[in-house]
Amino acid sequence: MKNILSVLRASVLATLALGVVVSVIYPLAVWGFAQVAFSHKANGSLIVRDGKTIGSELLGQNFTEARYFQTRPSGAGKGYDAASSSGTNLGPISKKHLDAVKQRVDEYRKSNGLDTGTKIPVDAVTASASGLDPHISVQNAELQAPRVARERALDPGTVATLIASHTDQPD
Repeated sequence: MKNILSVLRASVLATLALGVVVSVIYPLAVWGFAQVAFSHKANGSLIVRDGKTIGSELLGQNFTEARYFQTRPSGAGKGYDAASSSGTNLGPISKKHLDAVKQRVDEYRKSNGLDTGTKIPVDAVTASASGLDPHISVQNAELQAPRVARERALDPGTVATLIASHTDQPD
């Protein structure tokens, strides 16, 4: 019986020690390293303007004014609802999906003054899996650039330079 109690005691102590290591020490070490090594990313890549948090670089927003680049469509809640992150879960042959894409293509062409022969980038008319993706393709941005330049009274070359300077290159 004495042998069983000593084994049980050792097992309980080992479990408690391992629990403290994996539940407290390791998470604190990873958190501390992240705060030192890449604080901005570790804290959600927040965008702060005039001391107020206005968003995150990782979450899209629904911009509807013509002076903004239009982001990917969102299937999250009522659109870019971070509390309801999800895609539409509609398959590629779903009539509802195909009708939505066709409508988005028509709207995209109309808002950007494009003819029916212009190929529309897929990211301009389909939602991301999370419904919150803020990124658009370079092709999508370039097709929207003339509208954004006109609406903001900017030289198209200036907008093209801005697109190039804000494009993430492949790793």
